[in-house]
Amino acid sequence: MDKLDAGIIDMLRLNARAGYGDIGDAVGLSASAVKRRVDRLVATGVIRSFTIQVDPAVDGLGTEAYVELFCRGNVAPHELKRILSAIPEVVDAGTVSGSADAVVHMRSRDIHSLEVALERLRTATNVDNTRSSIVLSRLIHRRYE
Repeated sequence: MDKLDAGIIDMLRLNARAGYGDIGDAVGLSASAVKRRVDRLVATGVIRSFTIQVDPAVDGLGTEAYVELFCRGNVAPHELKRILSAIPEVVDAGTVSGSADAVVHMRSRDIHSLEVALERLRTATNVDNTRSSIVLSRLIHRRYE
């Protein structure tokens, strides 16, 4: 991957529907050269997919929270994944360093449904307690997956 590939990827991150000609104008290549490079980036797995991002509020998931998860004893990451996968309101999670065992991002319809989901999380095997912070306003959102 070179500088031109990086420029193409940057353009596609901004707008996955951008035309090859528009991308080419921005990075200094012809539309056909951009297409060949995009095809190669897809074939080699550098570009995994082209997708859209829909505002979660459109799907009725306008309430979000970040939750620190504290477990009893040592809990393996695969066990945390099993617990968290059973709760549909969990949209992202990762194990972390520090006093918490994991940080969980949750989305729900409203505060009541968030509370119900948190209670399911709190009563899961090996979960000792949680500390939640409800998001009031989103300041920056970048997706790098």
